[in-house]
Amino acid sequence: METLFKLQEHGVTVRNELVAGITTFLTMAYILAVNPIMLGAVGNGMTPEAVFTATALSAGIATVVMAFAANLPIALAPGMGLNAFFTYTVVFNLGYPWQTALTAVFLEGILFLLLSFFNVRETIVKAIPENLKKAVAAGVGLFIALIGFENAGLVVGDPVTLVKLGNVMSGGAVAAIISMVIVFVLYAYRIPGAILIGILVGTLIGIPFGVTLIPVNFSPISLPAAPLFCKFDFSSILTFRFFTVFFTFLFVDIFDTVGALVGLTSQAGLIKKNGDIPHLKQAFLADAAGTVAGAALGTSTVTSYMESAAGIAAGGRTGLTALSSAVLFFMALFLSPLFLIIPAAATAPALVLIGFLMIRSVADIDFKDPTEGIPAFLTMVIMPFAYSIAEGIVYGILSYVALKAFTQKFKDITAVTWIIFGVFILRFMLQWEQ
Repeated sequence: METLFKLQEHGVTVRNELVAGITTFLTMAYILAVNPIMLGAVGNGMTPEAVFTATALSAGIATVVMAFAANLPIALAPGMGLNAFFTYTVVFNLGYPWQTALTAVFLEGILFLLLSFFNVRETIVKAIPENLKKAVAAGVGLFIALIGFENAGLVVGDPVTLVKLGNVMSGGAVAAIISMVIVFVLYAYRIPGAILIGILVGTLIGIPFGVTLIPVNFSPISLPAAPLFCKFDFSSILTFRFFTVFFTFLFVDIFDTVGALVGLTSQAGLIKKNGDIPHLKQAFLADAAGTVAGAALGTSTVTSYMESAAGIAAGGRTGLTALSSAVLFFMALFLSPLFLIIPAAATAPALVLIGFLMIRSVADIDFKDPTEGIPAFLTMVIMPFAYSIAEGIVYGILSYVALKAFTQKFKDITAVTWIIFGVFILRFMLQWEQ
C-alpha cells in the first residue's frame, strides 16, 4: 500500500483511507438508484436492471483508474445532469434512439481521451467564456431540480399555465416531501450520506402509500443483469443535430471534470504552490476512460463526483480512498434488487438538492456587464424552459457572440468560440431551409 499510494508522504493510514472510501461511497451511492430510473425511463430495451449493472461497473472501473493512475481520493460515476440530458433532451426531445445517444457518449469519451492524452484540453476550456461555464452549471441545476419536482408529482403540466403545483397529498408527493425535509436537514448538519438516507426513508414511507412496490419473494441479493454492451448506432453522426448533442456531452464533461478536480484537490490540500494539480493528466484520462467504458456498457457520461468531498473531509488523501469506493461499487452489483425497488418519488430529493448545489455557481457570474450577464441568464433559463440543456448552451453562445460583436468587444471572442457560433448559425439555416 505504501509503495502504491505513498501513504506516509500524505500523512494517512490504511484505516483512514478505508473509512474515507466508505464515506465517499455512501455519499454518492444514490446514483445506483437514480441512474437506472433516469435512463430506464427511455424504455425500448434500456431496462433499469441493465442500467444498474452499467452504472456500478463503469463507476468501479473509472474509480480504479483514478486510484492507480492519478493516486487521488476522487470517485467517479455516471454524472447527474448528463443522464438527464441523455434521456429528456437527446431521446425524448430530439427523438434519437438511445443507441444513438450512447454513440454520442462513446465518441465524446474517445475525443476527451485524445484531448487529455495530448494536453489540448486547455484550448477548449479557454474557448468558452467563464461566465457561460458557470451559467451552464446553474442551468443544469435548475433543469435537474425541475425533473425532481416532476418525479415527485409536485410539478405537473397544465394546458393553461403550462405548469402548476401538483397534488401535494398524493402518496408520491408526501413521500418525497418528508424525505426532502430529512435530506435538507441532514445536509445542513453535514451528515455523510444525507442523500442516501433520504432516499431510503422515502422508499420506506412509500410502502404504505403504494408508491414503493416490493415484488413477491423479494430477495435483496441477485446476480447482476447483463449490461447493454456496445449497442451503438453510427447512422446519424454526420448530422448537425448530432454534433450539438456530441458537443454538449463533451462540453459538460470537460467543465464538470475541471471544476471537480480543482475543488476537491484544493479541499484535500493537494494543489502545489504554483497552482498545479498533481497528476492532472492522469485524472482526466480516468474520466475519459470511464466515459468510454460506460458508453460501451450502456450508461451516460462518467465524471468525477463532488461527493468525494465527504471522503476527503473524513481524511482521505490518496488513491486508496478511491480504490475502497470502487470495491464497494463492484460489491453493489449483487444488490441490484435492493436499489431497483426505490421509486422515482424517493429519488426526487436527491435531484432537488443536487440542483441546489449546482445553481450556487450563479453567485460568481458577472451580471454587472450586460454582455456577460444576459448570455449567462439565457443559458440558465432556456434549459428548464425548453427542457433542453443543449438549447441553453446554443442560445448562450449565440447571444454572447452577438452582444460582444455589436458592442465592439471583439477581443472577448476567441477563435474557437467564433467557430462554434458559426456552426450553430449554420444549423439554424439548415432548419429554416427545411
